[in-house]
Amino acid sequence: MAGVVNTPTLLPTDSPIIFGRNPRLAFRSGKLFFSRSPSHSVTKRVSVSAPRSQMAAERKPITDDRVLVYVPPHPLIKHWVSVLRNEQTPCPIFKNAMAELGRLLMYEASRDWLPTITGEIQSPMGVATVEFIDPREPVAVVPILRAGLALVEHASSILPATKTYHLGISRDEETLQPTVYLNKLPDKLPEGSRVFVVDPMLATGGTIVAAIQMVKDRGVENKQIKVISAVAAPPALQKLSEKFPGLHVYTGIIDPTVNEKGFIVPGLGDAGDRSFGT
Repeated sequence: MAGVVNTPTLLPTDSPIIFGRNPRLAFRSGKLFFSRSPSHSVTKRVSVSAPRSQMAAERKPITDDRVLVYVPPHPLIKHWVSVLRNEQTPCPIFKNAMAELGRLLMYEASRDWLPTITGEIQSPMGVATVEFIDPREPVAVVPILRAGLALVEHASSILPATKTYHLGISRDEETLQPTVYLNKLPDKLPEGSRVFVVDPMLATGGTIVAAIQMVKDRGVENKQIKVISAVAAPPALQKLSEKFPGLHVYTGIIDPTVNEKGFIVPGLGDAGDRSFGT
């Protein structure tokens, strides 16, 4: 097998991509994908076929010290990401595409995660055993302004019980460091809270790290937090893996690089400007 590298090439998969504190490999569909060291500006993808028995021996079990990154392979997710990428997409269509992508990603992220209650109800034809989302345990949704508002627009249409807490975080264009200008989080979140932190662009990682730390400071563990993003890049994912082991990230696509201005390449531009036309 070729030499060990530092950053995996990340591809759509219905199994999570594992980002450890020292990421080496990513498995997908019986093939091993890897890329050059991050010091190279050009990312190369190589695939090495491996027998299933060999993969079973090499694959390490998922543990709580890994960040799991999910890129759901649904064709609608690919469609809306493609609409967002197009520089000719007008503002209203861009904003709608962002909202639709957020709806799909939250649907995927909430699978096997929401609290439920069971009981019996009377249907027109007889008694039925039923299962509902427990309204006593609302999911907290934390959009990072302002672009996060577009991605989270349809949250209430798929999550029966939610509470929304807005975070306003801006990024200095020179230093790329985050500054909090609005914080609507409570002093303490209820024990066992499930929290979606929503940020369309995970580029350098400064903004999302600051937001998650603020949520954690209010009593929420890493495993209770899921990140929703439209596009992610390895620098942000690596920073999350170092800071918050056990975190789950759901994203529409993972791009290979971030430029000197902190924008994801090829990305989709400034998500806030394109969503709101300002």
